[in-house]
Amino acid sequence: MVDQRSLVSFGLLFLLFLLLLESTLEQSETLSSGTERVALIELRSSLGLRSKDWPIKANPCLIWNGVTCQNGRVIGLNISGFQRTRLGKQNPQFSVNALANLTLLSWFNASNFFLPGPIPDWFGFRMAALQVLDLSSCSVNGAIPSSLGNLTNLTTLYLSHNNLTGQIPFSLRQLGHLSVLDLSRNSLTESIPTSFALLGNLSVLDLSVNNLSGLIPPGIGTLVKLQYLNLSSNGFSSSIPPQLGDLESLVDLDLSFNGLTGSVPADLRGLKNLKNMIIGKNSLDGLLPDNLFATLMQLQSLVLRHNGFTGDLPKVLWSMPELRLLDVSGNNFTGMLPNSTSNANATDIVLNISQNMFYGDLMPILRRFSVIDLSGNYFEGAVPDYARSYALLESNCLQNVSNQRNLAECSSFYVERGLTFDNFGLPNSTQPPAAGNSGKSNRKTIILAAVLGGFGLLILVAVLVLVIVCTRKRDATNQRGVGMGPVPAEGGAPSPGVVIDFSSLGDAFTYQQLLQATGDFSDTNLIKRGHSGDLFQGLMENGIPVVIKRIDLRTIKKETHLSELDFFSKASHTRLIPFLGHCLENEHEKFLVYKYMPNGDLTNSLFRKTSSEEDGLQSLDWITRLKIATGAAEGLCYLHHECTPPLVHRDVQASSILLDDKFEVRLGSMSDVCAQEGDSHQSRFTRLLRLPQSSEQGTSGSLTAVCSYDVYCFGKVLLELVTGKLGISASSDSQLKEWLENTLPYISMYDKDLVTKIVDPSLIVDEDLLEEVWAMAIVALSCLNPKPSRRPLMRYILRALENPLKVVREENHGSARLRTTSSRGSWNAALFGSWRHSTSDSTVIPAASTYRPEGASSLKQSGTTTGSQGSGPNGGGEHSSSRRRHSREIVPEPSDVHDVVRPNQELA
Repeated sequence: MVDQRSLVSFGLLFLLFLLLLESTLEQSETLSSGTERVALIELRSSLGLRSKDWPIKANPCLIWNGVTCQNGRVIGLNISGFQRTRLGKQNPQFSVNALANLTLLSWFNASNFFLPGPIPDWFGFRMAALQVLDLSSCSVNGAIPSSLGNLTNLTTLYLSHNNLTGQIPFSLRQLGHLSVLDLSRNSLTESIPTSFALLGNLSVLDLSVNNLSGLIPPGIGTLVKLQYLNLSSNGFSSSIPPQLGDLESLVDLDLSFNGLTGSVPADLRGLKNLKNMIIGKNSLDGLLPDNLFATLMQLQSLVLRHNGFTGDLPKVLWSMPELRLLDVSGNNFTGMLPNSTSNANATDIVLNISQNMFYGDLMPILRRFSVIDLSGNYFEGAVPDYARSYALLESNCLQNVSNQRNLAECSSFYVERGLTFDNFGLPNSTQPPAAGNSGKSNRKTIILAAVLGGFGLLILVAVLVLVIVCTRKRDATNQRGVGMGPVPAEGGAPSPGVVIDFSSLGDAFTYQQLLQATGDFSDTNLIKRGHSGDLFQGLMENGIPVVIKRIDLRTIKKETHLSELDFFSKASHTRLIPFLGHCLENEHEKFLVYKYMPNGDLTNSLFRKTSSEEDGLQSLDWITRLKIATGAAEGLCYLHHECTPPLVHRDVQASSILLDDKFEVRLGSMSDVCAQEGDSHQSRFTRLLRLPQSSEQGTSGSLTAVCSYDVYCFGKVLLELVTGKLGISASSDSQLKEWLENTLPYISMYDKDLVTKIVDPSLIVDEDLLEEVWAMAIVALSCLNPKPSRRPLMRYILRALENPLKVVREENHGSARLRTTSSRGSWNAALFGSWRHSTSDSTVIPAASTYRPEGASSLKQSGTTTGSQGSGPNGGGEHSSSRRRHSREIVPEPSDVHDVVRPNQELA
């Protein structure tokens, strides 16, 4: 046996060894270069970094955040998301000259740190050891210096989300070791240098959302290691180069929002590892090659929307084992749905085949999909029960649903194809239905229904005339905005006494100009058919892209466009869609012209690409989603709180939230805007005709002209941003009710982890960002309160979205809930006290102990965005749900605490 003395001696020797090892490691991490210490201190001063991050008396290698040393020398700096001192914020500049003295610096990450100004030319001469450079979202401007081509050790270059201009330097061809190149979301021009073919190690190339033009260089097909290629939202023309089919390693391909023409080359079948193909919003046409998709068995998403494709969809698409998103809307595809699919195990798939020419019965294959948009086709027959709850079916030829095409249009379509259109439930057939007793019975039923319908219509018309007369008398003095003319409560035309100031309404275009801009309003330029008119994309003679709304007064309520003209003649705000002009010279058609939004609307921008190589198709990152929510809230705040009387949008949904090239929000769909109603303005007949209150709408029947209705609809948009689920904001009452019943129980003010069950799984969020997601979900919950008077006003929603962490963090961490407005001295309580009252009325919170989320959230890799301005300087898990803190850095104490919303405050 080993005696006790030997054990004690051994223990002392081992302890001494650990102390010596710790001392050695500490010495090795001590900054040995005086020059580099001076350089760090100069950098601390020029950037205005806080002492909290870089304490001047501490050892930079051990204590300073984001400083990495090796053998006593600085090899890496990460100031991503840092905040400047108050003095540093007064005159921020791209002042990093001291970096030149860090001669062994191999990586520098300044993403989401404000660095206005151009990239110094000396970067390419004085930082030869640099391997990773991340300047994304730094507000960098000017041209990309050609000297960057001298950084031959560079493997990763992120310059996205800035204001860079000019062309891409040819010198970048010298970066033979470059693996990641991200220049997206800038204002770069000219074409892609053909010399990019020399970047043989490139695996990620993102040039999206710029002003690049010309041809896509066929030489890109030589980049055999390329896994991610995003050239979307540019001005590329001509056809898709067949050489792209040589990129056998390619996983993600996005060529959307360009001017590509021709057909899809069959050579793309060589992309055997492709998971996501997005080529929507181009001018591609023709048939899709059947053999193209036979080899793309790993495809998870396919987006071909708004092109000019014809013929049948390849049958293999209906049975692809990994497919999760299929969007071929806005084309000329035709044919019938298949009866079944071999992919019986696939679930949770999004299908959008709207605005095409599909026909026939709805088949059981639809059970495979979780979200379906079949609108704008020619499907016939009865709608099965399983499709009613989750399918959009407008503008078809179906029997037992509303908003369908008329009988003449449906019959004409089927006759042209040699088919018999059966509007009475008989099986679809190429032969006419047999005559018999059933035909006689049907005729009797039709005659009886016509007689009864005629009497009912006469009674309804009489009642409506009486209601309109009474309502007009009471609303004659109702004014909208300062100097605005009277507007009916239901958004009709201005009264004859209203004079519209056309001099403030942009240009008066000629009909010939609009014909030329849209190619005679060709279907290839059709964006969508809206309820207030058809929207077309056009290009004016001066090269300015526009969107033109064509309003056919023979099918749309006459003079409705005058309400929109009156609105734009008086209203002005940066969050409204820019109105460029009009054309009113035709008797039966009127045209309104708006500025073109490169990123479309939220419905077609929610799913986008990221540089992740593992997660495949990703949706918009959280920072962009929060930016979109805040921008939309600003627009609604203008309508609700800056116009007198308040204006109600009445069509708040994802398709009404338009996005420019920087994802800044512009509210569209302004044709339904009207002055807010009050009960004092309603006639007795109007009250009698109200339907029972709907918890989904929050208003009675058609009385959507109250601000609380906009708030409710905005809550649905917020949930769409949180969950990534398409179609929530435009879904029917029955669909929404079922979805909310399954979703709202996971939004709790008392348990952050519950929300991870419903968060979009493609979102990459750290701990602080997850708190922002949680906060937005809570705000959405308060907007969806069944009681309109309990919904917050839009100005408080905006404050909450601008400072989301204040919704969920408290000054007193011992409390498990937000304080109510009884604590009058607290800004937090005053601003956010109503959330608890709102949420308590609209959800049942499951026990936290019964649920543990699977894969709650993931962290971004080094070099990508890890925080936001509202998340604190460093992100990470500094603040947890068990210790929420009140921070005066987020929002200063208010001067008008008494002006906050009270839980029982009624809307006017």
